[in-house]
Amino acid sequence: MLKLPVTEIFSSIQGEGPYVGVRQIFLRLPNCNLKCPYCDTATALPEQLRIESTPGSGIFNKIRNPMLIDELIELLQAYDFSVHHSLSITGGEPLLWDNELRAFLPFLKEKGIKIYLETNGTLPEQLLRVLPWIDIISMDIKLPFNGQTFWDAHEAFLRISLQKEVFVKIVVHEETDQQELRNARDLIAGVDPLIQTILQPVTTTRGINTPKPSQLIEWQRFFLSKLKNTRVIPQTHVFMGQL
Repeated sequence: MLKLPVTEIFSSIQGEGPYVGVRQIFLRLPNCNLKCPYCDTATALPEQLRIESTPGSGIFNKIRNPMLIDELIELLQAYDFSVHHSLSITGGEPLLWDNELRAFLPFLKEKGIKIYLETNGTLPEQLLRVLPWIDIISMDIKLPFNGQTFWDAHEAFLRISLQKEVFVKIVVHEETDQQELRNARDLIAGVDPLIQTILQPVTTTRGINTPKPSQLIEWQRFFLSKLKNTRVIPQTHVFMGQL
């Protein structure tokens, strides 16, 4: 039986994108193929995983890691999904564990659990392998950093994602380049101009500052010229004090 390394499991309120405010179980997986300069999440593989002693308490116990897939399924089934909208599989980059997810997700779908995938949108082949069991895709478009660009991978990923419910998030900061925004807007519009697009102002970190209000207003206007469903939504869980 396969094992799946896990960073943490907890119950909280979704703080990003169009599903802000819904209650979810979060299954955070380790490792990432990117090193975004504004990332606020630990991605290293831990020796032990954290799991809440009581859902929503923010108080954690630690257990062995990785877990057998059947043990993880049993553990998740103990949660009350009548009060949780879905299971958010997040990271790191969860699609790095596509083989394990292929063994894991079908059992959850059999139980009627809705699967919400949070991904950086750079691994289209891995997405294809797990797509049958995904309900909602929260896809980042990563603007270029450290000489790296992701446009081709993002386009391929987004086209595949159209088979499911998908929305796109773009993290923006005070120094975001207008040409990079143009490239992102045109990429999305070229796939489907009806895709919901979220401009997410960065939470100030490591000298990377939140955009000015005037910038957000102008950038939204710019996106709305081609993408009619563009919203500006910050990381609301940060100022709510949620995990």
